[in-house]
Amino acid sequence: MSELFVRTLRDDPSDAEVASHRWLVRAGYIRRVAPGIYSWLPLGLKVMAKVEQIIREEMTAAGAQEVRFPALLPREPYEATGRWTEYGDGIFRLRDRKDADYLLGPTHEEIFALTVKDLYSSYKDLPLTLFQVQTKYRDEARPRAGLLRGREFVMKDAYSFDVDEAGLARSYAVQRAAYQRIFDRLGFEYVVVKAMSGAMGGSMSEEFLALSPIGEDTFVRSPGGYAANVEAVTVPVPDPVDATGVPAAHVEATPGSPTIETLVAALNADHPREDRPWEAADTLKNVLFVVTRPDGTREELAVGLPGDRDVDPKRLEAQLGEGAVFAPFAEADFARHTQLVKGYIGPGVLGSEGPTGIRYLLDPRVVDGTAWVTGADEADRHVLHLVKGRDFTADGVIEVAEVRAGDPAPDGSGPLELARGIEMGHIFALGTKYSDALGLKVLDPNGKLVTVQMGSYGVGVSRAVAAVAEAGCDEKGLCWPRELAPYAVTVVATGKGDEPLEVATGIATALAEQGIDVLLDDRKASPGVKFADSEVLGMPTVVVVGRGLADGVVEVRDRRSGDRVEVAVESAVAHLLDLLR
Repeated sequence: MSELFVRTLRDDPSDAEVASHRWLVRAGYIRRVAPGIYSWLPLGLKVMAKVEQIIREEMTAAGAQEVRFPALLPREPYEATGRWTEYGDGIFRLRDRKDADYLLGPTHEEIFALTVKDLYSSYKDLPLTLFQVQTKYRDEARPRAGLLRGREFVMKDAYSFDVDEAGLARSYAVQRAAYQRIFDRLGFEYVVVKAMSGAMGGSMSEEFLALSPIGEDTFVRSPGGYAANVEAVTVPVPDPVDATGVPAAHVEATPGSPTIETLVAALNADHPREDRPWEAADTLKNVLFVVTRPDGTREELAVGLPGDRDVDPKRLEAQLGEGAVFAPFAEADFARHTQLVKGYIGPGVLGSEGPTGIRYLLDPRVVDGTAWVTGADEADRHVLHLVKGRDFTADGVIEVAEVRAGDPAPDGSGPLELARGIEMGHIFALGTKYSDALGLKVLDPNGKLVTVQMGSYGVGVSRAVAAVAEAGCDEKGLCWPRELAPYAVTVVATGKGDEPLEVATGIATALAEQGIDVLLDDRKASPGVKFADSEVLGMPTVVVVGRGLADGVVEVRDRRSGDRVEVAVESAVAHLLDLLR
């Protein structure tokens, strides 16, 4: 410890929002350079190396071969696949002295595909899986939570190449199993959920989420085993309804009712139903947005959904596609459309064929035959008994309404519950999106050129360090699992005279000779400082050499459980070896 490049801090960093960020900085594992950018110090680098080793072992066991591509990449491959534009402001772009465009790689599908294209041309060369462990760059608008959402981060990305869809399915299954082994070894609770493909494209996509209350990803699961990222949840579509007995639509005065709450109150006061009170779910809410695409084009969009639901921004973002941003209608937007009356907007003025020309998409629950109360496009007036299919239509359907606990699972496996997680891995069956764009083809057994099927498989390496720290830390500091700890044992010498340090050094040396990573606290510091630092640093086993020497014993502490046991000095090394092995 007297030689280790580390300095523990007594105070939390001012920008720390989550426990892992707080303790990794305070324990001297990482240091902030700029928002979302961190230096890795010796202890942090040792943990990350152990995460990488687990990943390399499992990827190699799954038949993948390691490569390393540059992080500085030319524009042209990303232009060919459309992602130079699709990424929008999400990537770092730069120009060299010859004015050529480059980017710092956020992900490497294009480069992997072009390399395989350059070297392979026959079905006999496939299947093939390549991987790399490399630093990536994304221009996060709001970097936060330390390593969990940074602008520079370490990722393992792997890519499979197969001659047909059946081969892709086999490669996907192999990688999925490898990911389960990786996350089992990392030691935190995780769940595999169905996910959206986003800018990556492809026919199938799953995320591996570490369960955590501070996770940015909301997912759902059912008692019957359904699990999906909230963005990927699909609404069970009701059957069309027979609207034969529904009265004709009619406009009624509903003064002072621009919100769903005030509308329901007005309906029950002035237009009561005979069978039951009006509810928010009986109303149709129309929400307007301005969508800006990565190429700068703007589109106005109206979303109709039951009044008891709100639009989920993450679900809307996923439906709009990578790089698209949206904002609610502003005063200037309403000023361009005099037919729109805030608080009283109805389907009558919406739709690409309507007077405003605003594209109108409906929640899947709004099926033909369902009757609604909605805006009459006049102040203080709503229309009742407006039937979908009979009285109005739309341009299509969109899955953006919030998902709630208790909603039915799409596969009929029971009610959904909501939970939060940290995205640790994401796997995609890409198909031919990138190989088509880049001309990656091989000759099949019949001598015919076929487009190669690709899969993409990513693990957040630096994020895994934070996720493990988050799952294991407590109010005293970090608490590493044995397989990832920078050192398996900390030996702390306390007390006066030379004997405690001599005994501690002897124990540490004997353990090191047996291949155990040992950290010896030989500093001239008080016992309180040493004990506090041993808890902050989080090594799984702590040996205290001090007062017990008078009785011929040392104390062995378990950092995670807090258990303590006294062991005779002469048998301490054997005891520790048994414990560790």
